[in-house]
Amino acid sequence: MRAVRTAYGPHPDQFVELTLPAGAGPAPVVVVLHGGFWRAAYGVELARPLAADLAATGFAAVAVEYRRVGSGGGWPATLEDVAAALDRLPELAGSGRLDLADVAVVGHSAGGHLAAWAAGRDRLPEGAPGSRPRVRVAAAVLQAGVLDLERAAAQRLGDGAVQELLGGEPQQAPERYAATDPVRLVPPAADLLCVHGTGDPTVPAEQSTRYAEAAAAQGVHVDVRLVPGDHMVLIDPAGEPWALVRDWLRSRTGGDRGGPTLVP
Repeated sequence: MRAVRTAYGPHPDQFVELTLPAGAGPAPVVVVLHGGFWRAAYGVELARPLAADLAATGFAAVAVEYRRVGSGGGWPATLEDVAAALDRLPELAGSGRLDLADVAVVGHSAGGHLAAWAAGRDRLPEGAPGSRPRVRVAAAVLQAGVLDLERAAAQRLGDGAVQELLGGEPQQAPERYAATDPVRLVPPAADLLCVHGTGDPTVPAEQSTRYAEAAAAQGVHVDVRLVPGDHMVLIDPAGEPWALVRDWLRSRTGGDRGGPTLVP
């Protein structure tokens, strides 16, 4: 299987990589958003192994690159890029291979934040970056996600990564936090899974549990799975935490989509 790159903007970091499964029919879509505390030092190479594994399982996998802090990103460019990448999916579906009625987003760390934000775009106020989405997100998997930005800012996670993304402390940029913080933008109708390592020193597991508590207060259920391991174990495609994610995605689309008929 070969990934095909498509630009969604003029910047070198504005592109997606689509990997299709074997076969000819439409496949459910999984958009993979990499982490790295929204900084330019980390890129789409973190998402590629997961996208390849998902395509081998029967999904149309879309790995997203976006502008990060230090490379033209930050508020609002990073958010606008994720929104633009998702909104570009109808053009990628021209071959009939993408089932846009069933789009899931998967993100790790800062990518978990972006995945949760993307799932909650319907709740954004008019005029906010990313409002009025073209494509509805049906499911979100948040792997060690930064999901409570005010709490993360107070703890200076990533040596102030949240402040770098949003250009200040919560009291200095309240509207930016309100339009970006997943705990305030819980999607009411999406399937939601949080996976977090109990030994994660980079993003504490309370980020996932706080998101689930905020969702429960709004009448929304979040499936939280706390697993042994650190921050990076979640994105090992050969590891048990990733197998949990893969199986969860397969279960909500009718079971095993892979098997021996798929040829890498």
